[in-house]
Amino acid sequence: MRTVVAVLRGGPSFEYDTSLKTGAAVLDALDKEKYEPRDIFIDRNGQWHMHGIGVAPEKALFGADIAFNALHGHYGEDGQVQRLLEQLGVPYTGSSAVASAVSFNKQQTKYLAQNLGVKVAHGVMVENTGDIEAVAHNIFRTFPHPAIVKPVTGGSSQGTTIAENFAQLERALAAAFDYAPQALVEEYIKGKEATVGVVNDFRNEKTYALLPTPHEVLSQKEKNGLIAIAKKIHDGLGLSHYSESDFIVSKRGIYFLEVNTLPNLSKESLFHKSLNAVGSSFSHFLDHVIGLARNKK
Repeated sequence: MRTVVAVLRGGPSFEYDTSLKTGAAVLDALDKEKYEPRDIFIDRNGQWHMHGIGVAPEKALFGADIAFNALHGHYGEDGQVQRLLEQLGVPYTGSSAVASAVSFNKQQTKYLAQNLGVKVAHGVMVENTGDIEAVAHNIFRTFPHPAIVKPVTGGSSQGTTIAENFAQLERALAAAFDYAPQALVEEYIKGKEATVGVVNDFRNEKTYALLPTPHEVLSQKEKNGLIAIAKKIHDGLGLSHYSESDFIVSKRGIYFLEVNTLPNLSKESLFHKSLNAVGSSFSHFLDHVIGLARNKK
């Protein structure tokens, strides 16, 4: 008998389109001899659908052996859908509700990363008081520029802007506040951007790191450092199954930016390419992660 895998995709977040692509990649790559995929579409309003018909979550998941969480951003990555799945008793891929909620908040993640001894950018968190000009004036007087402005919650660099002067800072804050009621203003660190994916219990390693990307511009020393930090973040934040961390490699060292508990898995994604780079098929990765979820590892 095939294992019924309910693939959750879409969702009421700004990363709706990315989630549709991740879900499509998962549905396409699942071994049909071993698994019975069930396409569960969640619209922008949070309504669940099966076979094009709006249904309650418990009906969509009835008879499912496992839920593959292909959602991104708000609702799918912040602990909400995880709590729902736990209440319904459906095993799911990805991190727990608590770990997801903490990691979704960039400020909380930075604090925990610092406690792990990981370098993070200096920054301040500001609230949307309704007077963005006043907030911008206060920051511009006290914070060195250029600066990076980003919403406290969310992913995929949405709402993230570099500000070099007051006018740009004001616009950057407005853009960040479109995504969240709080924003992080951080020092701009010049360097090479890098990303490292991590998979649990893979290839005889408890926490296995994929090749850092783009690996062509990184030295072996830098790659080793990135791998060590990505593993430390994954384990230290209590993440499960897989994750992806973003970094800046500068002359001052390696700075951690953020972690994605449910990274983009579309065919053009960095995670997908990183799996290929280490000789692993996407289907094998999905099979492995589903196995971890069913065994509650």
